[in-house]
Amino acid sequence: MSKLYIPQGYTTPLPNYELQRAIAFIKDSFQTNLSNALNLRRVSAPLFVDGGSGLNDDLNGVERPVAFDIPDVGVNGQVVHSLAKWKRLALKRYGFHEGKGLYTDMNAIRRDEEVDNIHSIYVDQWDWEKIISREDRNVNYLKSSVRAIVGAVCETAEALNVAFPSLRGKLDREVFFITTQELEDLYPDLTPNERETEICRQHHTVFLMQIGKTLKSGKKHDGRAPDYDDWELNGDILMWNPILERSFEISSMGIRVDEASLDRQLTLAGCDERRNLPFHKRLLNGELPLTMGGGIGQSRLCMLMLGTCHIGEVQASLWDQATVEACESAGITLL
Repeated sequence: MSKLYIPQGYTTPLPNYELQRAIAFIKDSFQTNLSNALNLRRVSAPLFVDGGSGLNDDLNGVERPVAFDIPDVGVNGQVVHSLAKWKRLALKRYGFHEGKGLYTDMNAIRRDEEVDNIHSIYVDQWDWEKIISREDRNVNYLKSSVRAIVGAVCETAEALNVAFPSLRGKLDREVFFITTQELEDLYPDLTPNERETEICRQHHTVFLMQIGKTLKSGKKHDGRAPDYDDWELNGDILMWNPILERSFEISSMGIRVDEASLDRQLTLAGCDERRNLPFHKRLLNGELPLTMGGGIGQSRLCMLMLGTCHIGEVQASLWDQATVEACESAGITLL
C-alpha cells in the first residue's frame, strides 16, 4: 500500500462535476497567466524521444524510463520523464530569440515513483523554457522569475475563488529565499523533507535554492541531474499545504547549464560518458542558446488551489487496491 494520509474530518471540496469544471478553470487560467508573466508561447511536445539521443531527463539518475522498440523507425523510444533538455533544443529549432520562451502541456510516466498523496506514476506539468542573455545568468534574475511565477499562481487562485465562492484557499505572494546549505544549518538534525516542512510552516511560500550540490554534511539535499540545471542557480518553489500540513513542491526550475557548468557538473557527478551524446556535444560546443526553465505541476496546482488531500482526486492514474479501498471508505473518489 502506498503511503496514504487522510486528514481527520476531510471532505472533498466540490462535487465531482464541479471539481472537473474547477480543474479546467485552473488549467486554462494559469497557462495564460504564466505565458504573460514570462513571455512564453505554447508549442507541441513529444510524449517519447529517441533513447539514444540523450534528450530524456534523467531526474535523479536512478529512475528507469518506460522504453519500447519502434521497428519501422529503427530506434528505441523512451517515454519522457520531463522535457528539460528537449525544450532547449526546441528553442533553437523553432527560431525563438532572447527574452522569449515556450511552454508545453507535458505528460510523462515515472514508473519508479513512490506513490502517496502527492506522487503518482503519471506526471502532468507545464514545462517551460526561455532564452536569456549571459548577463542574466545570476541569482537576481532567477529570483525575479520566481516572483513572476508565484504571482501567476496567486492570480489564478484568486480568480478561482471568485468563480467558485465555496473555495476560500489563500496563497502567499511573498517569497522567502533560502539555500539548501542555509536550510541544513538551520535544521541539522532533520531530514530534507522535514526541513522543507519547517521552513514552509514559517514562511508559507519558499524558494529553496542550490539543489544538487553536496552540503557540508557530505550529503545532498536532493539529487538533480548534472546536465540541465546549474546547481548554483536552481531551486524548487515550495508552498505550505494546510490540508496536508506540510511543504508542497509546485515547481522545480533553474537557470540551465552553460558550457563551463556542464563540464564541471558532469565530472562531479561521474557522468563524463554523456559528453559523447548529441545534445551534450552541441551544448559543450556552445551551439545551443543560454536558457532558464522549469516544470510546474498541473495536478499539484489543482490540489493546492482546490484543497484536495490526494492527487488522485484531480488526475486519473493507477493505485494499489488498499489505497483505493481506504479512499472509498473515507468518501474520497479517485479518478
